[in-house]
Amino acid sequence: MEVKNYMESLVWQQVDEIIDAHSSVCKCEKCRYDIIALALNFLPPRYVATEKGQTYTRIKALEQQFNIDILTAISNAIKIVNSQPHHTEENP
Repeated sequence: MEVKNYMESLVWQQVDEIIDAHSSVCKCEKCRYDIIALALNFLPPRYVATEKGQTYTRIKALEQQFNIDILTAISNAIKIVNSQPHHTEENP
Protein backbone atom coordinates (compact mmCIF):
# COMPACT_ATOMS: atom_id res chain seq x y z
CA MET A 1 0.00 0.00 0.00
CA GLU A 2 1.17 3.53 -0.67
CA VAL A 3 -0.06 7.03 -0.09
CA LYS A 4 -0.50 9.08 -3.24
CA ASN A 5 -1.70 12.58 -4.03
CA TYR A 6 -4.35 11.73 -6.62
CA MET A 7 -4.55 15.41 -7.57
CA GLU A 8 -1.08 15.02 -9.11
CA SER A 9 -2.39 12.32 -11.46
CA LEU A 10 -5.31 14.52 -12.49
CA VAL A 11 -3.03 17.49 -13.23
CA TRP A 12 -0.67 15.29 -15.29
CA GLN A 13 -3.67 14.01 -17.27
CA GLN A 14 -4.82 17.51 -18.21
CA VAL A 15 -1.67 19.61 -18.41
CA ASP A 16 -0.63 18.89 -22.02
CA GLU A 17 -4.06 19.67 -23.44
CA ILE A 18 -4.21 22.96 -21.52
CA ILE A 19 -0.64 23.93 -22.46
CA ASP A 20 -1.41 23.20 -26.13
CA ALA A 21 -4.38 25.58 -25.93
CA HIS A 22 -2.00 28.42 -24.97
CA SER A 23 -0.04 29.09 -28.15
CA SER A 24 2.47 31.52 -26.62
CA VAL A 25 3.65 29.32 -23.75
CA CYS A 26 7.01 27.55 -23.83
CA LYS A 27 6.48 23.79 -24.03
CA CYS A 28 9.95 22.70 -22.92
CA GLU A 29 10.34 20.15 -20.14
CA LYS A 30 11.54 22.74 -17.57
CA CYS A 31 8.53 24.98 -18.11
CA ARG A 32 6.14 22.03 -18.17
CA TYR A 33 7.41 20.77 -14.80
CA ASP A 34 7.30 24.30 -13.35
CA ILE A 35 3.68 24.63 -14.51
CA ILE A 36 2.74 21.30 -12.94
CA ALA A 37 4.47 22.08 -9.63
CA LEU A 38 2.91 25.52 -9.41
CA ALA A 39 -0.56 24.24 -10.32
CA LEU A 40 -0.32 21.58 -7.60
CA ASN A 41 0.58 24.28 -5.08
CA PHE A 42 -2.67 26.09 -5.99
CA LEU A 43 -4.79 22.95 -5.48
CA PRO A 44 -5.74 21.06 -2.34
CA PRO A 45 -4.11 17.61 -2.14
CA ARG A 46 -6.28 14.53 -2.49
CA TYR A 47 -4.34 11.77 -0.75
CA VAL A 48 -5.45 8.17 -1.17
CA ALA A 49 -4.18 5.00 0.46
CA THR A 50 -6.85 2.43 -0.37
CA GLU A 51 -8.97 1.39 -3.32
CA LYS A 52 -11.96 2.85 -1.51
CA GLY A 53 -10.17 6.20 -1.27
CA GLN A 54 -9.19 6.08 -4.93
CA THR A 55 -12.79 5.36 -5.91
CA TYR A 56 -14.03 8.31 -3.87
CA THR A 57 -11.46 10.63 -5.39
CA ARG A 58 -12.26 9.47 -8.93
CA ILE A 59 -15.93 10.19 -8.31
CA LYS A 60 -15.00 13.60 -6.92
CA ALA A 61 -12.87 14.25 -10.03
CA LEU A 62 -15.95 13.92 -12.19
CA GLU A 63 -17.57 16.92 -10.57
CA GLN A 64 -17.55 19.98 -12.79
CA GLN A 65 -16.18 22.36 -10.15
CA PHE A 66 -13.27 20.03 -9.43
CA ASN A 67 -12.26 20.07 -13.11
CA ILE A 68 -12.70 23.84 -13.29
CA ASP A 69 -10.36 24.21 -10.29
CA ILE A 70 -7.71 22.13 -12.07
CA LEU A 71 -8.10 24.11 -15.30
CA THR A 72 -7.85 27.39 -13.39
CA ALA A 73 -4.77 26.29 -11.43
CA ILE A 74 -2.95 25.12 -14.56
CA SER A 75 -3.91 28.28 -16.48
CA ASN A 76 -2.68 30.51 -13.64
CA ALA A 77 0.55 28.52 -13.45
CA ILE A 78 1.03 28.93 -17.22
CA LYS A 79 0.69 32.71 -16.91
CA ILE A 80 3.28 32.86 -14.13
CA VAL A 81 5.79 30.52 -15.76
CA ASN A 82 5.35 32.15 -19.15
CA SER A 83 6.08 35.59 -17.67
CA GLN A 84 9.15 34.34 -15.75
CA PRO A 85 10.61 31.18 -17.33
CA HIS A 86 13.60 29.60 -15.59
CA HIS A 87 15.65 29.47 -18.78
CA THR A 88 16.83 31.67 -21.61
CA GLU A 89 15.25 31.49 -25.06
CA GLU A 90 18.48 30.02 -26.44
CA ASN A 91 18.63 27.30 -23.75
CA PRO A 92 15.17 25.87 -22.89
